[in-house]
Amino acid sequence: MRAAIAAAISRSKREIPHYYLAHGIDVAAARDRLTEVTASRPPEQRLLLGALFIKATALGIRRFPEFNGFFAEGSFRPSPALHAGVAVTIRGGGLVAPAIHDTADLDLDTLMARMRDLVARVRAGRFRGSEIADPTIAVSRLGERGVETLFGVIYPPQVAIVGFGKAIDRPRVSEGRVVPRPTVTLAADHRASDGHRGVLFLAEVDRLLQRPVAL
Repeated sequence: MRAAIAAAISRSKREIPHYYLAHGIDVAAARDRLTEVTASRPPEQRLLLGALFIKATALGIRRFPEFNGFFAEGSFRPSPALHAGVAVTIRGGGLVAPAIHDTADLDLDTLMARMRDLVARVRAGRFRGSEIADPTIAVSRLGERGVETLFGVIYPPQVAIVGFGKAIDRPRVSEGRVVPRPTVTLAADHRASDGHRGVLFLAEVDRLLQRPVAL
């Protein structure tokens, strides 16, 4: 596992001209929406903030397709499908990012159920090879592990990875209160996009998370 990961990451850093961006997001509205929707549900049916992050990323990609697809044979090919690869740690070491298919088309409850199923099967070693081969963009959510900011390495032939850090109450006041602001990051391939478009994409993810009802 470590040898395979090292080979893929070495290829990525050798071949892909990465650029990196970071953007702080106010998630107070998203947290309030989760509390409203899931407070009366049993734990196994509750929505987590990670589901909103993945859905907002998928919807944002619809406006910025240059982050969704593959660079192969000297050119970028945007993918007509949108399959977000969700990073999951494997028991005993290692990391995989199997796909949740047609991510943007799923409602939040279905997306959350798919995430739970994926994590359970990865931990049990029962994920499918097609799920590893299918992602068109990757999403990593190490915030649940306590990490504030993460900068991912693109898994070739993909051209981008989005990372979400921990939501922390930082000294920024919005409407008279201190709000939790996780950092969302983007690592992208300069052959397929540029920093200006990356900034606009992260701003779109931010805008979507301010309107969680629409997710």
